Amino acid sequence: MDPTTCLKSLLLAINQYKNNRSVPNASQLQRHIDDVSKVKCGRLLVSGQVLPSECLSGLVELAGDPNTSPALTGTIVTVLAQLASDDESREALHSTYNLTGTLASVIHCNSSTPREPVVLQCLQVLQKLTYSERIPHCTPYMDELITFLIQHIQSPNDDIIIPCLGLLANLCRCSLSVQTHIKALSHVKALYSKLINFLAHSSLTVVVFALSILASLTLNEEVGEKLFHSKNIHQTFQVIFNIIINGDGTLTCRYAVDLLVDLLKNPKIADYLARYVNFSPCLSQVLGLLHGKDPDSAAKVLELLVSLCSVPDLRRLLCCTVVQPPGPRLLAASRREGQRRGADPDPGLALLHWATLPLDGPEACYLQALQLFTELSEEMVIDADLSGSARAFLDLLLPMALGLLRQPDAPQSEAQVKRYCSRTARVMDLLLDILPHATLLSSDEAMKTQVSQQLSADLCVSQVELLLSSSHMTSGFSCPTPSPDLSQVGSEVVLKLLELMSRFKELVHDMETSFYRILQDQRMVTPLSLALASDRREHVQTALRILLEAAPLPDFPAIILGECIAANNAYRHREAELSAETLPTLGRSSVPQTTSQPSPSPKSINHLIEKLQSGVVLQEEVKDMRVSEIMDVYEQKICALASKEGRLQDLLEAKALALSQADRLIAQYRCQRAQAEAEARKLASLLKEAERRKEELHGELSAKILETERAKTDLNQLLQHNSRLQADSQEYQSLKGSYNELLHRCTECDRMLKELQAAHIVLNKQAETLRKQNDNLKVHQERFINQLEEKKEQVEKLDADLRDREREIKGLQQERRQLEEHSRQRDREMEDRGNTIEALRKELSKAEQARKEASIKASSLELQKTQLEAKLEKKEEQLSKHSQMIAMIHSLSSSKLKGEEVNL
Repeated sequence: MDPTTCLKSLLLAINQYKNNRSVPNASQLQRHIDDVSKVKCGRLLVSGQVLPSECLSGLVELAGDPNTSPALTGTIVTVLAQLASDDESREALHSTYNLTGTLASVIHCNSSTPREPVVLQCLQVLQKLTYSERIPHCTPYMDELITFLIQHIQSPNDDIIIPCLGLLANLCRCSLSVQTHIKALSHVKALYSKLINFLAHSSLTVVVFALSILASLTLNEEVGEKLFHSKNIHQTFQVIFNIIINGDGTLTCRYAVDLLVDLLKNPKIADYLARYVNFSPCLSQVLGLLHGKDPDSAAKVLELLVSLCSVPDLRRLLCCTVVQPPGPRLLAASRREGQRRGADPDPGLALLHWATLPLDGPEACYLQALQLFTELSEEMVIDADLSGSARAFLDLLLPMALGLLRQPDAPQSEAQVKRYCSRTARVMDLLLDILPHATLLSSDEAMKTQVSQQLSADLCVSQVELLLSSSHMTSGFSCPTPSPDLSQVGSEVVLKLLELMSRFKELVHDMETSFYRILQDQRMVTPLSLALASDRREHVQTALRILLEAAPLPDFPAIILGECIAANNAYRHREAELSAETLPTLGRSSVPQTTSQPSPSPKSINHLIEKLQSGVVLQEEVKDMRVSEIMDVYEQKICALASKEGRLQDLLEAKALALSQADRLIAQYRCQRAQAEAEARKLASLLKEAERRKEELHGELSAKILETERAKTDLNQLLQHNSRLQADSQEYQSLKGSYNELLHRCTECDRMLKELQAAHIVLNKQAETLRKQNDNLKVHQERFINQLEEKKEQVEKLDADLRDREREIKGLQQERRQLEEHSRQRDREMEDRGNTIEALRKELSKAEQARKEASIKASSLELQKTQLEAKLEKKEEQLSKHSQMIAMIHSLSSSKLKGEEVNL
């Protein structure tokens, strides 16, 4: 069946059921809802068109109405759960239709029966809707929803505990007002105790939900300091990494990654993680999850890796793990195209796979992968130790990034264009980061040549033309409704492309000419005006840098740029006035109605009630019950009229916005028309000047014809003269050959002469050196002769002294003989004493040997004692660690905590 027909039938059934809530109408509406779910027109329902919006608003209104039958409410919630399957649908249901407040009202109405299927369905849908969304505390029925969740996490049934914990984790994670409300509750300590008990639960999902809630509520408080203390945080890290690596599903892994990302925002915990001893193996296992994972899990792993890059120490470890070890292997593995099945998986190739996914693939994966590549390239340039791996890494990144820009087919739909612009913006960030570093890191010209060959001017120009020529830059890229956000993203990409061209206009061939030609294009007015009026600092700075280069150009449309900026400012001012005039009033009625429409004014309702009480229809004698019924009927009718008035007001605002945008387009058209007329007048004056110039040239042409005839006669004479010159030229060539031979001989002689002169100079220097040495030797010889004469005189004196000494020696010899006789007697006495000393010496050597053996044994025993003491200390440390672990496991697994152990 046609989706439009199904939606029309559904809208008719919704209106019939609102007018008459009978069983046949309810069954008919349920049947049409089933038909719509079978046709699979979920994308159409959240497309923003009028018919699907009316159907979805009616379904949300019926779901929040307590008078709707439970079976029909369950069917509607089932359809809404199917619609909340992707991010865009969840965003539309949350922001446009305020489905969060409606489902909270359904849970509040059925709080007495929490095990009903409709309650579980509402909890599951709310968990999807509130994931990574900031839910304000002023949302209708938020207090009742928080009370319901805190009450039922103490239920013994895991079927309701898990969705309650997951929803409470979502509400606490992003909303400071919800956290403040929960902390102000009187029984918050009991909640903390219950959550701490959940840390010993058998389900990893319950554990990670409890940790997420505790981290959101107590991270910066005394309870959080005790729970995430340095003694316990390493075990918490191990639990989180085990859940991420060995989790029992995508949901558990997703919440574990979010928990670790939130913990990394605390500088103290980030420092603990940097000093975590098992971080490197855990990081390698996390990188291994990129192989063979589904896109959702891979996106969360990439998000975790990008978050790790926010901590400098962790980013360096991640860069070493990805870049340095497999640096040479990355290029070889990419050439072999993944034929290494037996080798370890390469994280670089896995990141490359997710970064080069097609445009229709999972957007979060390739955007996070490109962001991670940008972070790694920055760290690679900062860290000098990784400079050796920079070349191989850049050789891999540069072709990948440029290849992503070479897309053969231009995107058509708004979703494709948005994906294309988002990815191109990330690619441009990567190129702007790695290309300057690539040229700086390369010591030779090979890398610069490779960059200039791969980054061509045609590639940049084609990308700029693709964005400028499409209508999305002004009115939403050929989509039926304008998309200002999409225009902003497209302008951002155009400016980044121009910044890249500006940086490499001198290195790449024809880049400078293309750059200045694009700057003088009138279509550059839109991206420049949007960037100058942007609220992001880097966009304004980029636009100003480009404007400084474009302003001196002769054909730069400065006047049109000023008109466009003025029109944008007027549009913003008008939009601010309309939003201030139509600011919705927040309120909550006792009867749950659809919260996507503005609530009726309480003053008008009270005024109508006073009229009813004082009118002719209702008299004083009518019973109170009858009056209350009539008032309920009129209140419902007034609410319906107020909702219709709100829808009309929304349509009026949309028309006003469209009108203001049309005024802006008309102003741009008038500027372009004025410029076109000025150019037409300029072309007409140029045409007249060309005609006058043509007549002048016609007269000059006749004169040139006469000159040509005279030139022909001169040419014949020149030909004759040329023949004579050719003969002279041949003679000149022969003379030139002989001259070249003589010149070659002369050159050879000059070269030999220079060589001989150089040798002559060297020999002269050597001769001068030898002459100086000879003079020095003569001086030394004379000095030695003088010393020799002095030595002879000294020898004669020594001979005379020697004779005197001989006479003295003879006298001394006689005395020596006498002493020898006396000495013999002493020798005999010494022999006796020597025998005695020898005997004592032997005994002393034996005692010394015994002493050495005893000393060796004592040293060996001391060494054994030291070793035994070291082993004993290790055993005592191990025993203390085991006792601490046993105490912690006992505290986590115990069902009740003693008051003196955990003091909240």
